[in-house]
Amino acid sequence: MTNALILACALLLDAALGEPRWLWSRAPHPAVLMGRVIGWCDTRFNQGPNIKLKGIACLIALCTAAIALGLFITALPLGWIIELILAAILLAQNSLAAHVRAVADALRLSTGDASHAVAQIVGRDTTHMQPPDIARGAIESAAENLSDGVVAPAFWFLIGGLPGIMLYKITNTADSMIGYRTERHKDFGWASARFDDLLNWIPARLTALLIALTHGQLALWRDIIADAKLHRSPNAGWPEAAMSRVLDISLSGPRSYSGKMQDFPFVHPMGRKDAGPDDIDAAVRVLWRVWGAIFGIVILISVA
Repeated sequence: MTNALILACALLLDAALGEPRWLWSRAPHPAVLMGRVIGWCDTRFNQGPNIKLKGIACLIALCTAAIALGLFITALPLGWIIELILAAILLAQNSLAAHVRAVADALRLSTGDASHAVAQIVGRDTTHMQPPDIARGAIESAAENLSDGVVAPAFWFLIGGLPGIMLYKITNTADSMIGYRTERHKDFGWASARFDDLLNWIPARLTALLIALTHGQLALWRDIIADAKLHRSPNAGWPEAAMSRVLDISLSGPRSYSGKMQDFPFVHPMGRKDAGPDDIDAAVRVLWRVWGAIFGIVILISVA
């Protein structure tokens, strides 16, 4: 089977089943296994001299192992079945939509419930967030993770099959664990953060384009480009800028990390700043509309 046909089946499987609790309560998720290996590398090698070089070496070893494992599975008899299953597991459309929708449902009940729900999908402080901040955080997570969790894995599977998506996921997981510019990880995680930026460069912009195209907002592309440049991230600003324009709300902006307020600029600063649960629901609909476009494109590629 071609990469495109396997990916089309994986997209359907992920959309239908997501991440069943009965399975992952009994077996470790592949991303969890990747995290354990990265955590071991962090504990074992993030010390002593030449930390940046050690970080580079660890990333090279992790990426090489991921590609080798992907090639090994692909070469197995009926390996395409394992490829399909793993690709579905490494895509995150269903689970992303469910987690984002849960914030909207909680926000309709109470701020406290919503604060707890949004804490599951954002890395900022959530204890003192007000309803518009909670809604904005959920929508930002929806936009960014649409790129990181759906478009980028699909893109790299199309390009490189199972080795391609494995390479992307190990890098993205490493970035999420050690890519932050903290005192501990600014050197050891440097290579992971930079390589993740590189692997997400095209998918982030492709995600923004898909959001704009599927909502008839391509005429605002210049505005989306300008808004994306306001974001602190070279990639996350693109899907957030497109999402903010489609929903006509401001995203990003000030937020607190580890008790310290960060004065980040707003993306689409002229948009509404009173986001609520209905806007979160609208963001979920954006996720599924883009998913439909991706699926259609993959089907066309598979029959071309």
